[in-house]
Amino acid sequence: MYLIIAEKPSLARNIMAGIAKVQPKELVKKNGYYEGGNYVVTWVFGHLFSLADIEDYSPTENPKWTMDNIPCFPDEFKFNLKKGQNKQVDPGVKKQFETIKYLCNRKDVEAIVNAGDADREGEIIVRLCVKHALSAPKKFIRLWLPDQTPETIAQALAEMKDEHDYDSLANEGYARTFMDWLYGVNLTRFATLKTGKLLRVGRVIVPIVKAIYDRDMEIKNFTPEKYYVISSHEKTNDEYVDLTSKERFTKEEHKKAVELCSKYNGQTATVISAKKKKDVLNPPKLFSLSKLQSYLGKKFKLSMDESLATVQKLYEEGYVTYPRTNSEYLATAEQGKMKSIIANIAKLNYPVKFRFSKSIFDDSKIESHSALTPTYKIPNPKELNDIERTVYTAIFRRFVAVFCSEECVIQRSEIKIGVGDLEEFTLKGTVILEPGWTKFDEYTQKDKILPKLEKGDTVNINFVPQEKETTPPKHYTIETLNNYLKNPFKEDKANADENDDEEYRAIFEGLELGTEATRTGIIQNACVSGYISLKKDSYYILPDGEYLISSLSQLGIIMDKYKTSEMGQSLKKVYRGECTISDSVHLVEKEIRSVFDRSKNVSVEVDTNIGLYGESAGKCPLCDGEVVRTKFGYGCSNFRNGCKFSVSKTICQRTISISNIRMLLQTGRTSKIQGFVSKNGKTFDAYLKLNNGKVVFDFDQNVNNGK
Repeated sequence: MYLIIAEKPSLARNIMAGIAKVQPKELVKKNGYYEGGNYVVTWVFGHLFSLADIEDYSPTENPKWTMDNIPCFPDEFKFNLKKGQNKQVDPGVKKQFETIKYLCNRKDVEAIVNAGDADREGEIIVRLCVKHALSAPKKFIRLWLPDQTPETIAQALAEMKDEHDYDSLANEGYARTFMDWLYGVNLTRFATLKTGKLLRVGRVIVPIVKAIYDRDMEIKNFTPEKYYVISSHEKTNDEYVDLTSKERFTKEEHKKAVELCSKYNGQTATVISAKKKKDVLNPPKLFSLSKLQSYLGKKFKLSMDESLATVQKLYEEGYVTYPRTNSEYLATAEQGKMKSIIANIAKLNYPVKFRFSKSIFDDSKIESHSALTPTYKIPNPKELNDIERTVYTAIFRRFVAVFCSEECVIQRSEIKIGVGDLEEFTLKGTVILEPGWTKFDEYTQKDKILPKLEKGDTVNINFVPQEKETTPPKHYTIETLNNYLKNPFKEDKANADENDDEEYRAIFEGLELGTEATRTGIIQNACVSGYISLKKDSYYILPDGEYLISSLSQLGIIMDKYKTSEMGQSLKKVYRGECTISDSVHLVEKEIRSVFDRSKNVSVEVDTNIGLYGESAGKCPLCDGEVVRTKFGYGCSNFRNGCKFSVSKTICQRTISISNIRMLLQTGRTSKIQGFVSKNGKTFDAYLKLNNGKVVFDFDQNVNNGK
């Protein structure tokens, strides 16, 4: 008897449809599972287990967060049944686990099948249940599903492998879980206790928010600058010919621009070459999840959360392949499968035929899952709602475009014009002669027809200076943010060329921020937390996001793309067997410990320790009340009675430590503080002193701390 544990009830139902193709006996519904013939099928609800809280390692009667039990580095990580918001185990979770436990230990169950989603997360979800349920070892095997059609499931049931074949994937999953827990519980508590405001600190959420913050600060602080180019817009043979020089001039160099125009206009402009050739325009690549989300966000303004939820449902209905894929390519072993899908689509009178090409089939650019494609199972459009129809149509039409039997034929034109020996200009144009695949998938470039010029023709010119203005960078969109997160060390991937080797190298090495499986949820969490917002298809930083980034900077918590990518690379090394789970965990522990060490062991010269929220700093110089750490700095606890004494946490871009505030309140003067930044951007060092209850700069080097 095989016990199959599916990740979700919907997958369990689809697995039963696959079983129906390999055995005649019908499965009968029982209490929390189905049984019949040689199979028992049950399910989990995603994660039934989660990592234990810090209090499980360091029991305390105080329910409030405290610095006393952090940082917490467990010798062995504990898992508990998942708890609800009331901190109690959910009754439904407990009941389903008891069912799984009973089934795992039934004597007639000879083998247990892991039918978690085909990724590292799904791998450990079922493993954890089996680990906690089994009282004695049993055969453990894996059901790996690229899609959820009955035919694919029936085939996968016949090809199941030993679960140990997926140990590397499980190791990566456990390492990722432990690393994210260490970051989340330790640094979230640390930052929250320090600031008095809940700050969600995570390995991926922070660099995502920081990227949007940095871009918005660039836009906010951008100062446009005028510059000049020289260009000609004159008719030759009744057609305008536009030529723009590569030379650029600052706003102070207008005279130089005029002089160069005069020099160019004194030359003869001649057509050096004029070429036309027919060419075939290749279709775009198949969709990965992020490329699909980028397309849907740009064209239909669908959020990443909406598009993922929709494509996930289409997958569970058996209409598309596994969605959380980072590849735009198919495996060479899938040729037969693609031929059957193409044959089915051809019955609907679409002009498709199978073709093998390296731009479609490339094993070197597949990590775990192939590109998103439709399955042989084609839905009736009336069965789908508007968003489902939009998402499915995008995947379907891209597939048709890639395997379209009609080529897109274009005419490429290129004209080179020389202005004396001073500069050579190249004009390029493209005209679609036969639409081919563009009838099914968008090709946004418009026809560009060049003037009718032949080699040796003289071109009329009149170069004049044209005033231009620099423009700020654009806000991140769904597309550009996705491109950045896939490779944060490449500046602009929106217009990537045909060679995507660098992109896939970054993915396979772990340089990306987040993964296709997790990125959408993390971005959505950042939106729900009030750190960023999505308007149409552009992201914007919110005040709480600005506060998060500035606070982490002041606390010395470095969570940028470099640090997160370092951790991502560690996970890939675990997957490849180049390091252990413990190695990756120790790497994170070292980073977290450095944050706490910086907070406790700061020198006087670089003291930035702001203390804990609510911590006392001394007596108020105005009313003799207590000055305490507040969200924004240090203030008198008698503020409700009218006392207005306060000191900002940051003055001229310099964090003011609680030790300096204590010195200020005790002696009237701080120690010398280095690194203030003036309005004009110059750095300076100074003391702070009290002057009639107000804090002012003091540059007198000869006063000994106000005594």
